[in-house]
Amino acid sequence: MSFDVAAEAYDTFMGRFSQPLAERFVEWARLPGDGRALDVGCGTGALLAVLARRYGETEVAGVDPSASFVEATSHRHPWSDIRHGRAEALPFDDDRFAATVAGLVVHFMTDAAAGVREMVRVTRPGGVVAACVWDFAGGRAPQSGFFRALASVVPDADDETDRIGGRAGDLRRLLLDAGCRDVEETELTVTSEYSGFDEWWDSYGNGVAPAGQQLAALSASDRERVRERCAAALPSGPFTVSATAWAARGVVP
Repeated sequence: MSFDVAAEAYDTFMGRFSQPLAERFVEWARLPGDGRALDVGCGTGALLAVLARRYGETEVAGVDPSASFVEATSHRHPWSDIRHGRAEALPFDDDRFAATVAGLVVHFMTDAAAGVREMVRVTRPGGVVAACVWDFAGGRAPQSGFFRALASVVPDADDETDRIGGRAGDLRRLLLDAGCRDVEETELTVTSEYSGFDEWWDSYGNGVAPAGQQLAALSASDRERVRERCAAALPSGPFTVSATAWAARGVVP
């Protein structure tokens, strides 16, 4: 899935969660201390920025199917190798990287199994492959509260719970099936503060991801119904949203 939105819109919607998650994810994944690193589905660069600090800008690469994200991340990280492409056909040679990671992207791959196999292919023996996805099935994603309100208005709404990666065990199985050894899985929790309901609601208004796209497709009256149900479930003043992701890592044999 490609996000045809401005990088700033994505940052407002998800960056406030993906940035702290990237820090925790890289720390937990115990990546090799040297070599090159690849961020698959690099988006606007939250995870890539953490990798760049660890390995150096020239030792980091990223790939994403969204042209606007590739442009933005290339501008933010001009010394890194940022390419337009898909996880299922990574534009890199075999055994190229010491670490290959995917943050909040496996559930958007057209073929997650093929995408993870490609991540293993481009990683050298002894290298680490790791991925993380929000716990959609457990209702612990940043968007889960919004999806509950949306489903009360649109019964067949896509709440992302049917996408692979968003439940316990999914990522672990993908890594094992791709041939990784020493596979581990954990959950990582981060928080984000909002000044009030309007700031939270406005972040859904830019058509980002399945949540924003579905909201934009509603009639004005249905959008207002969703807004009212969200407002009833959240404080009007400052509040904090917690979100939990599943994460898994494995070693390439």
